[in-house]
Amino acid sequence: MALNYVLPIKSDQGRDIGELAHYLNGLSESAQVIVVDGSPPEVFDAHRALLSSAVTHVRPAEDVCFRNGKVNGVLTGFRLCGSDKVVIADDDVRYEPAQLHRLELALDTAELVRPQNYFRPLPWHARWDTARSLLNRAVAGGDFPGTLALRLSPQLRATGYDGDVLFENLELIRTVRAAGGRERLMLDLYVRRLPPSTRHFVRQRVRQAYDSFAQPGRMTLELALLPAFVLLRRRPLGLGALLGAAVGLAEIGRRRGQGQAVFAPGSVWFTPAWLAERSICSWLAVATRVLFGGVRYSGGRIWRAAHTAAELRQSSRQQNSG
Repeated sequence: MALNYVLPIKSDQGRDIGELAHYLNGLSESAQVIVVDGSPPEVFDAHRALLSSAVTHVRPAEDVCFRNGKVNGVLTGFRLCGSDKVVIADDDVRYEPAQLHRLELALDTAELVRPQNYFRPLPWHARWDTARSLLNRAVAGGDFPGTLALRLSPQLRATGYDGDVLFENLELIRTVRAAGGRERLMLDLYVRRLPPSTRHFVRQRVRQAYDSFAQPGRMTLELALLPAFVLLRRRPLGLGALLGAAVGLAEIGRRRGQGQAVFAPGSVWFTPAWLAERSICSWLAVATRVLFGGVRYSGGRIWRAAHTAAELRQSSRQQNSG
């Protein structure tokens, strides 16, 4: 098959992956599905029993040992890809065959393709996080989804990208760009994403804010939110204008690329709540970096959110000259 689908997973005992296995088994008719599974042995064996023989199910390579376990799975998957067209996915992403076909065609003219995610079903916290996505679509040009597609260059297949970072998707995007690769943002390709549990959502708040260290301009704006709210607390008209403008931006993001077909109208009204959350969590992210040396991740801590584009361009030049 021309398209590879790489999924890194790691599960604890007791998690039911029956629905995920059914999805992957069906997807194996449209792509070469490679599941890189870092679960404990008994869980790994239980997963293998659910996956069809058409799905490649392996452990992460022992010589790939970055702090970010997802990257270990991705780089292991790269080694097993039968062609250079690859979709990197999370376990909550659900593609339709037609969407994979669109990505495959798009990779004929770009080295990296970025689709967009939307949540279904829509509990309250999924609408809350959708507000963040809509602002990204309005202000930053597009959201960073839980899945990317890329065309593997010999360099990327051999050396991969740095996995000692938190914002691994941005690190990969910048690595491809630094090597001269073209990125295509597909604002109208919407891939469904299952919402996390409420507990998982709450636990991710500071960690998501920490990603903004990779974008200093954004981090500065987010840190400015809390002082702005404090200054405007006795000026309801000013505060209302600020929040109203934010809701308007979210609506612009909802309508980009015909997004109103998948983004529920009510999600834009969660924008003030998301801004209030980020105004606090961005400062907690700073405290986490200063006091603890990074954000907690899988039993350890990660200090760097992602390398700058300039750092990666220099690294790429050094690799090419060497």
